[in-house]
Amino acid sequence: MSSETHLPAGQPPEDDAVLSAGARIAAQWRDLGAEQLGVALRAMEPQLRREHRERMLGIELQREAEQRRHEDRQRERAERRHRVETVTGAVIALAMLGAAVYVAPVNGWLSALLCGPSLLALVKVFVLRRSDPEDMRAVSLAGRGATNAAVQAQQPPPQPPPQSPPVV
Repeated sequence: MSSETHLPAGQPPEDDAVLSAGARIAAQWRDLGAEQLGVALRAMEPQLRREHRERMLGIELQREAEQRRHEDRQRERAERRHRVETVTGAVIALAMLGAAVYVAPVNGWLSALLCGPSLLALVKVFVLRRSDPEDMRAVSLAGRGATNAAVQAQQPPPQPPPQSPPVV
């Protein structure tokens, strides 16, 4: 049988600490008069204030600890993201350099495009997490230069004008 079955009607269950403490106090003081009860309550007031301050301090300490844990998690995420971005930037840079070396014998213009400002701009974006307008202008200029070089490389050299046969 649980302790709740023995409680008189309206008495709080024992699992609620505040209510059960209040019920115990009321049971102890039920025979006191109003004046004696007032004196006893005034005597208890400093203790209740101290307990309240302790509870409030405990709540504040818990809140601060939770805030610190949250900040630590945020910092760990930022560090992890930075590591991933750095590795990604390194992989992209190595892939672009490898591709530039691979295509260099066939397409020098493409090799220059892969090793030029575009490589530096991508690494800057991934590692430093910033992109400046000057970087994009340099990439655009390099792209136009490489495209012009490719067009010139694909055009056959101009044919010399036909020579007329010598007159004898």
